[in-house]
Amino acid sequence: MSETPRVKQSFYIILLLILAGEAVFILPFVLARVFRPTFLDVFSFNNVELGYCFSIYGVVALMSYLFGGVLADRFQPKNLMATALLLTAAGGLVMASFPSYLTMKILYGYWGFTTIFLFWAAMIKATRTWGGVAQQGKAFGFLDGGRGLVAACFGLLGVLVFSFFINVDLEQATLVLRKQAFRYVVLTTTVIVALVGVLVFFFLKTDTDEEMPDVPKSEHSLERIKLVMKIPSVLLLTIIILCGYVGYKVTDVFSLYAKEVMLYDEVDSAKVGTFLLYIRPVVGVLIGFLADRTKASVWLIIGFTTMLLGGIFFASGILAPSMNMLFLLSIFTAATGIYAIRVLYFAAMHEGKIPLALTGTAVGLMSLIGYTPDIFMGPAIGYLLDNSPGEVGHQHVFVLLSVFSVIGLLASIIFYRLALKKKLQSG
Repeated sequence: MSETPRVKQSFYIILLLILAGEAVFILPFVLARVFRPTFLDVFSFNNVELGYCFSIYGVVALMSYLFGGVLADRFQPKNLMATALLLTAAGGLVMASFPSYLTMKILYGYWGFTTIFLFWAAMIKATRTWGGVAQQGKAFGFLDGGRGLVAACFGLLGVLVFSFFINVDLEQATLVLRKQAFRYVVLTTTVIVALVGVLVFFFLKTDTDEEMPDVPKSEHSLERIKLVMKIPSVLLLTIIILCGYVGYKVTDVFSLYAKEVMLYDEVDSAKVGTFLLYIRPVVGVLIGFLADRTKASVWLIIGFTTMLLGGIFFASGILAPSMNMLFLLSIFTAATGIYAIRVLYFAAMHEGKIPLALTGTAVGLMSLIGYTPDIFMGPAIGYLLDNSPGEVGHQHVFVLLSVFSVIGLLASIIFYRLALKKKLQSG
């Protein structure tokens, strides 16, 4: 009788973590991913300018990861996460006014602070605590897969709202009409993100105070950082995160690829972006369960191999506008590898012998380098696309993806061997 309430509470907690974990990134990233052609038009951006917005976000995030990680080891997740969600939602009101390019760059820097310094490490630590020792794959599989489902629902909602307010044929819709419709998309999203923040503040309850017996308690941030830097697996996981996140950033161009190469209209290209999001929950949950029954490192190797195959296929340029099924199959292949990696690089922390008590600091340190694609991938993608318009620019982007896939694959193999060696030494 006493176990049932705890199970229900535990499942309820992971649902809140899933909802919050994606809601906080909808405004900065998901809307631009699903509505990229529309986003560029209504804000009068080109790909490079949007890339610079993402870069400013990345620079602020880079400065926030490490110190936000230390913060997460000291304060309860619900307070940090709820504050982050409410502040992020406030930025949505600014976006809905279609401000100047300068203001948009400032807004993305602001979001870099709210979503990373206050939110990121707190969410990862709360998830790791929920999973315990034996179910890290399940915990992060649910988290990333669930976040994918939430993102897909937000994407679908956005498409429905946008379509509702476009009461003429898309080819006849003026920029003013599309701007008005997209404003409603942003405002709807803003309200939902704020509501999630309120739910997190009042209902998210996690105990992240558990300390591993072999880790000394210390209030000094520098001491914690030094402890984490001595763990061999941290560097390898940092490389794995970096390469996997490059793949994730490349998913931003799939809707644009649909429009420019496959010749889809704006609504159909947005549907492609939304379809991509629905792959994520399936892959996340499935890979999470498989990782708990084998090893996360094994599936990291498989994930990078799949990502490499998808990158090579798109880079080859064999797709034509008439090959719709092959196009969707190619997206599925590339996305399967990319989303599998996202599930696993934090789930592998236990296999890499990173203590629970140092989770926040470790996440911050690994993210400091691992998420630098937030800085360089936006401008890099924008430059490649704008410098070689059309299919050729997209091919160059996927060549870049293939290179990072190889690097990530090598790091995963080394991590697997290191973890196996440590297991054999410990008996």
